[in-house]
Amino acid sequence: MCGIAGSFVYAERAGRDGPSARIDATRLERMRDRMAPRGPDGAGLWLSPDGRVGLAHRRLAIIDFVLVYPPWAGS
Repeated sequence: MCGIAGSFVYAERAGRDGPSARIDATRLERMRDRMAPRGPDGAGLWLSPDGRVGLAHRRLAIIDFVLVYPPWAGS
């Protein structure tokens, strides 16, 4: 098992909260960490440059021929 979580700021919220509305990285980390039983072997967090999109994951290594990470890990 693994786990993935994501969050984004709606355009309406960005307009209401001002152009600087951003993902709460601490909240996204808490979401990710709540999934620790699904993937205790690794974790990651990615935020878009404008801060409006955030992705988090937990990783469970079952058979690891080569270290494989989510596609956004190298970006």
